[in-house]
Amino acid sequence: MHTKKKYKITGGKILPVLLALLCIALPVITLAQGPPDPEDTPIDGGLSLLLAAGAAYGIKKYHNYKKIDKEETAVK
Repeated sequence: MHTKKKYKITGGKILPVLLALLCIALPVITLAQGPPDPEDTPIDGGLSLLLAAGAAYGIKKYHNYKKIDKEETAVK
């Protein structure tokens, strides 16, 4: 009677196989998308928020500067 060998899958054997498959599959997945078109780059969303935040910060600083200047001239 012939007995079949039972293979044990351990972490030491499966990890290198998974890493090899990942290294083979990752370039294929990333190259399948193609390069991005520079004309379609969305700059409006984040850039407009940064400009609005910068303008609000500048207005606040200018308002505080005028308030301090007004208090200093009132004291004199």
